[in-house]
Amino acid sequence: MQHELRTFDDASALAHAAAAFVADRARDVASRDAPFTFALSGGKSPWAMFKTLAHDDVNWSHTRIYQVDERVVSESNVLRNLKSLRAALAGTNAPIDAMDVDAPDLEDACARYAALLPARFDLVHLGVGPDGHCASLVPDDPVLEVTDRLVALSGPYQDTRRMTLTYPALARADQILWLISGEDKRDALAKLLASDPSVPAGRVVAGASLVMADRAALG
Repeated sequence: MQHELRTFDDASALAHAAAAFVADRARDVASRDAPFTFALSGGKSPWAMFKTLAHDDVNWSHTRIYQVDERVVSESNVLRNLKSLRAALAGTNAPIDAMDVDAPDLEDACARYAALLPARFDLVHLGVGPDGHCASLVPDDPVLEVTDRLVALSGPYQDTRRMTLTYPALARADQILWLISGEDKRDALAKLLASDPSVPAGRVVAGASLVMADRAALG
């Protein structure tokens, strides 16, 4: 997988540039009948981008937002990605298709979410953890080998299980946007840029890939 790399001085500049990129992609498809399909990951680094993006000139009613992953925790739990996503996009009318991690049958919930996914994503946002994980595709977990489903469950990771898009689902992306900041990501970023399969992020394949990183992550 070939990656385009853009570098920014700090996390704030990174967030604003990423928001502008997303807004431009959304406007590129504004004239077509189908909505702009955008899948978003959890984690700390993207929330600044989301907050900036909420104020950009985007036709949110012509956008459909999906989750890349979600922790299997109660809706009131601060770790729930959906809480932060809704807060960041407050004031917009962007429809969000949320992963149903409250369902009594999580395998069935995975199948139902998979049925909602588009044939192609216009854009998928991903981050990278210090261990090289992306989405909730985590090192040494059986979820990495799932090829027959678009959505699956990870094993326990940092004390919670996760619902996540699998590699086949990420391969539906016309464009991946990686948003990476912090010096603790240096090794993982280097392996991503090298498409090193020893880390989960290095195994992602999609139509195109743009890596936006701050100087701390690049070292």
